[in-house]
Amino acid sequence: MFAAREVVMRAHAPLEQRISLSDHLVLTAQIWGDADAPPLLSLHGWLDNAGSFALLAPKLAERFRFIALELPGHGHSSHLPAGISYHYVDYVSAVVSAAEALGLERYTLLGHSLGAGIASLVAAATPQRIDRLFLIEGLGPLGDDGASTLQRFRDAYAAPTPNGKSLRVFASVEQAISARTVASGLRAELARPIVERGLAAVDGGYRWRSDPRLTRPSAVRLAEAQIQALIAGIEAPTALLLARPVTPYLPSAMMEARARNVPRLITTHMDGGHHLHLEHPDNVAAWLS
Repeated sequence: MFAAREVVMRAHAPLEQRISLSDHLVLTAQIWGDADAPPLLSLHGWLDNAGSFALLAPKLAERFRFIALELPGHGHSSHLPAGISYHYVDYVSAVVSAAEALGLERYTLLGHSLGAGIASLVAAATPQRIDRLFLIEGLGPLGDDGASTLQRFRDAYAAPTPNGKSLRVFASVEQAISARTVASGLRAELARPIVERGLAAVDGGYRWRSDPRLTRPSAVRLAEAQIQALIAGIEAPTALLLARPVTPYLPSAMMEARARNVPRLITTHMDGGHHLHLEHPDNVAAWLS
């Protein structure tokens, strides 16, 4: 049903792998480590790509076959067809299908931010396949307490559909890195691996290769009660790593309430920003170990 094709890259670089899930959806992964090592499947954050793990993965390559999967619409993976929206449950389906295509009967799962939310639901959906679960800055998806449900729904349908032809063109890679540092707060040297992998060459310079529809507001979110019910189904030993100071959309009270629903979870706090694995790859590698 599915097919995975490996492309050997230059020495000391990760392996590039294409994973065909259907006629219209092909995902890309970067892979570090020996093919016979225990597999670790990692999922990046929103508008990031496999470059998010460029500093962390080599530090774990002696222990794991580290697979940085690029989600639909991100990095070098396919964009969804016109008229199809990006939803959490569909990300979960794509990750489960990719793991099957890669032959991962049982594996360690790592997620950051959006990827952590997706990883939480993958672990709940397929507990028999997850050996351990590591989450950086996320436990379950962004939820809905009902206060903004109607307005969010209206805003989603009022928002204009992004047009790829109108995307900003950067004169250089450095200019794109500068824009990313302003938007994310990441230092330039840390943003570089994400930006370099996330750019496509066009006439006049470069533009983001991620699907511009990813910036559209979500029409519907899961209710907080639903999220807590779902993550209660996580059976694997779970480690949650949170930044200190707290990321605004991950308030402590909410994260603590969610963590109480996961039977085998240990929470750790680390000084730094949202991309802890880029800021402190040695410390995060030690946490994973």
